[in-house]
Amino acid sequence: MKIASLVVKAKPEHFPELKPALLAIPGVEIHGESADTGQLIVTVEDGEGYAVTDSILAVNLARHVLSITLAYEYTDEGLELQEA
Repeated sequence: MKIASLVVKAKPEHFPELKPALLAIPGVEIHGESADTGQLIVTVEDGEGYAVTDSILAVNLARHVLSITLAYEYTDEGLELQEA
């Protein structure tokens, strides 16, 4: 599993158009927004047939996105169960 949290910066007047565009990107969920700061809080999770990195790139290239900041990233790849 891979998951990333992003802070997406955009003009608040573009939120009504931007939010559906972001939700159309595989693995993207919107968890909060602030019209005062022009920020959306978004998570991206991997799934069948797409990668988190592709979805993050799609968020960055979405119309009206001014910038994104990667706030958190997690992967369980490489972790193996160890028996005591």
